[in-house]
Amino acid sequence: MAKISPVSIKYMIHASFKSEGPLEKPDVIGALFGQTEGLLGSELEIRELQKEGKIGRIEVDLQVVDGKTVGEIMLPTALDKSETTIIAAALETIDRIGPTEAKIDIIKIEDVRGSKRDFIINRAKKLLEGLDSGNEFSEITKTLKEKSRVDKIQEYGEEKLPAGDISSSEIIVVEGRADVVNLLKNRVNNVIGMNGTKLPAEIAKLGTEKEITLFIDGDRGGKLIAKNVINNARIAYVAIAPDGKEVEELAGKEILIALRKKISAEEFLKRERFSSDEYKEEDKERKKFEGNVKETSRALYEKIRDTKNALLLDSNMDVIRKVSVKDTSRSLYSIKKKVFAIVMDGYAASSIIKSCDEYGIMHLAATNFASTEQAKVNLISL
Repeated sequence: MAKISPVSIKYMIHASFKSEGPLEKPDVIGALFGQTEGLLGSELEIRELQKEGKIGRIEVDLQVVDGKTVGEIMLPTALDKSETTIIAAALETIDRIGPTEAKIDIIKIEDVRGSKRDFIINRAKKLLEGLDSGNEFSEITKTLKEKSRVDKIQEYGEEKLPAGDISSSEIIVVEGRADVVNLLKNRVNNVIGMNGTKLPAEIAKLGTEKEITLFIDGDRGGKLIAKNVINNARIAYVAIAPDGKEVEELAGKEILIALRKKISAEEFLKRERFSSDEYKEEDKERKKFEGNVKETSRALYEKIRDTKNALLLDSNMDVIRKVSVKDTSRSLYSIKKKVFAIVMDGYAASSIIKSCDEYGIMHLAATNFASTEQAKVNLISL
């Protein structure tokens, strides 16, 4: 009988069985051979496949409890995926083992090579860390280098902020974990994330001890975050991603250019004060919509009824973007064009109303609203 090499095993069939009477291992193995014989033709005969080395040693683990037998079967194969699943399905047709009635169920079919691949990658990462240098040519080695850097990410403080090595006197603060990961991939290690748009107390404290550069997305949302952080922490510099881009998607060269072009926090605030004057002028223009906002909103609502979506509209009540209701507030951070009105198929939570006030949105149409006593935005009930 040919033996299957452990190296050539592709899949492992895991099955459980239950019998109404006491059994021994030879009874189970005999049933596997005997009751599948002739069922699938000569090409998929379990006995013949084992002789050819395409099926390995069948392992049976059983125990007898109260006169009944329960156990597991492990059957290794070097067959392809479809042939392995056919063999597995055939095992479930067995209804007797030895002299008693029995039932076999397939638990899972394990891809043995998958675990080997995981071992190879993890082992290669450890070996790579032990090398001082080397010329990297292939994509796989590039991926390993990036993974070994990202694996160095740590949690800082009670809020478990994602961070690299922040032991130096200068650190870079970014918005979230994805930003931290991207900077670590591109060899910028002195970085820490805020885990959102709200400034954590740990970073405010770091500002009293270290020189902080705040690295923000190149959109209006990033600038709003910067204003909030500068007003609540000691920030030395502000670096801004290219217009319309987020820090997490920048290439290595773009990161370095943005950091080289950093400006002082004072200069950033001066520029933003000038920009806010422009927004005020734009707001005046936006108020000139001469149509009936309420009727237009209701007509647009009919197009999104029962979809749980929201429409972000410009000053002509034309659609800028369609988003899901739950993503409405987040979308206002990243959208470049000024939003005049929002039409929603759903409930306008207090967070959405607050965002509308924060971004100077004129009208919000929804099917229902949270508490509206402090709202500045004009609310339209649908």
